[in-house]
Amino acid sequence: MSETNHVPPAGKPGTWAPLSVAAFRTLWIAQLISNTGTWMQTVGAQWLLVHQPNAAVLTAMAQAASLLPVLFISLPAGVLADVLDRRRYLIVTQICAIAVVALLAALTAFGHATPAVVLLLTFGVGITAALANPAWQAIQPQLVPRELIPNAAALGSMSINIARAIGPAVAGVIIAVWSPAVVFGLNALTTVFVLVALVRWTGERGGDRMPERIVPALRSGSRYVVNAPAVRRILVRSALFVVPASALWALLAVVSSSRLGLGSGGYGLLLGALGVGAVAGALLLSRIRRRLAPNQLLALFAGVYAIGMVATALVRSPWLLMVLLLASGVGWLVELSTFNTSLQLTLAGWVRARGLSTYLIVFLGGQGLGALLWGAVGQLVGVTWALLAATGLLLLGVLTLLWWPLQTESLDRTISAPWPEPAVDLPVGDSAGPVVVQVCYTVTGDPAEFLRAARQVGVSRRRTGATSWAIYRDAADRTSYVELFSVPTWGEHLRQHHERLTGYDQELEQRLESLGVADPDRDGSTTRHLVVPD
Repeated sequence: MSETNHVPPAGKPGTWAPLSVAAFRTLWIAQLISNTGTWMQTVGAQWLLVHQPNAAVLTAMAQAASLLPVLFISLPAGVLADVLDRRRYLIVTQICAIAVVALLAALTAFGHATPAVVLLLTFGVGITAALANPAWQAIQPQLVPRELIPNAAALGSMSINIARAIGPAVAGVIIAVWSPAVVFGLNALTTVFVLVALVRWTGERGGDRMPERIVPALRSGSRYVVNAPAVRRILVRSALFVVPASALWALLAVVSSSRLGLGSGGYGLLLGALGVGAVAGALLLSRIRRRLAPNQLLALFAGVYAIGMVATALVRSPWLLMVLLLASGVGWLVELSTFNTSLQLTLAGWVRARGLSTYLIVFLGGQGLGALLWGAVGQLVGVTWALLAATGLLLLGVLTLLWWPLQTESLDRTISAPWPEPAVDLPVGDSAGPVVVQVCYTVTGDPAEFLRAARQVGVSRRRTGATSWAIYRDAADRTSYVELFSVPTWGEHLRQHHERLTGYDQELEQRLESLGVADPDRDGSTTRHLVVPD
C-alpha cells in the first residue's frame, strides 16, 4: 500500500474529503472495525461485573481500568511516537493488544473471569491503547494535507462513535445468545484488521534527522507544553468538560440494570443511541463549524450533552431515555472534535505526538478518574444524585469560558529555519552543554514596547528548548540590551536552528528586531554561543 502521497480535493473540503486519500481511507476502515470490537469488549466487561455486589463501583472501575493507564504511559508513549518509526511502533502495540484480549477471552471461556481478572486484563488493554493513541493521533498529518486535518479529526471521532453505535448492540445480542468470551474473542479478531492495514501501509518518516534521545525528548516536550499558552488552555478546557461528563459513561450500566431492568441487549441499545447521536453530530459538524466559533461550540454542546445526563438521572422510560441520549452523543462528538482539531492545528510538527499525549493524559485520564469519582459518589448518595451533581459541575465549567476561552487565533506552525548556522572555532559535540546564547540589541524606540516583544520571544525560546531566558539592560548605556538564554546541550540548540522554529516563532523574532537592532560583535556576528570549556 504505497498511497502515502496525498492530493487535496478541489474546492472547499467536505466531511468525507479525507476518505479520498487512499492511505487514510484504509486505516480509517481498519480502525472502525477495531473500534467496534473495543466497544463490544466494554459491554462484555461491564456486564460481567454489573450483577456483582457493589456494582456501581465495579462497573466504574472497569471503565477506569481501561482509561487510567494514560496517566502513566501516555507521555512516554508520545515521546516514543516522536522519536521512533510510528508505523513499526504501532504494529508492536497492536500485537500486544491482540495477545492481552485473547488471554481475557480464553480465561472467560474457561470460567476464570473473576472481577479481579477482568479488571486486571482490562487495565492491560488500556496500557496497549495508551501506548498507541499518541502515534495514531500524530500520523494524521502524514496521511492528509493540513487543510483536511479538521475533517480527518472529525472522521476519527466518527469512527469511534459509529463503533459505539454498532458495537454495544451487537455485544448485547452475543452475550444474550452465547457469552462474553465470544465478545472478547471477536475483539481480538478485529484488532488483526488494524495490524494488517499497518503492515501494508508504507508510512514515511519526516526527514533524515537523527531521532532525539528519549529522556531529552521527554523534557523538551514538557517544556513545550508549559510554554505554549494555547495548548495549556485546551488542556484546561478538556479537563473542565470531561471530569463531570464521565459520570454518564460510568453510571449508565447501573441505571440500565438496576432502575430500568434492562438486560445486556437493552444496555447495548442505550450505548448505541449515544453512538448514533455522535455520528449525526459528525455529519453535521462541517455545517455547524461555519456558523459558530469554537468557544460557542463548546458552550452550546456542553449543554446539549447535559440533556442526556439529566435524562439518565430522572427518566424511567427506556425508549425516551434512548431518544434523549442521542442529544448527548451529538454533544460529546462536537466537544471532542473541537478539542482535537484545535490541538492538531496548534501544535508544532516536531512535538505533535508529545503534545497530543499530554492531551490524552488530561482527557482520558480525566475520564478514568471521573469514573472512579462518580462511581464512589453513586455508591454513597445514589446514582440519581451523582448524575445531577455531575451535570451541575459541567454547567459551571461552561461559565468559565468567560474567563478561560480557547485561544482561537490562527498561528503559522510551518517549520522554518530562520537562524543561520552557528559560527564555531571549536570541536563541539552534540552532548556538550549547557550552551548559553547571547544576543545584543540597540533600542532607539519605546523600551517598554521592546521589552513586551522580548518577553514573547523568551517564551518562544523556552518552548523550543531553552531551560532559562532573561533580558538585561546595560547600566552604562540606556539603549543597550542583552538577551541570554540557556539550552541543555549543543545538539538541542542545533535542533532549535534546524527543526523546531515555526513561522509564528519567526514572526515574534521579526517583531523584536523591528524594535531593537541586533548589534554585531568584533567579528561581525550578531549572536554569541558560549559553551563550557573542556
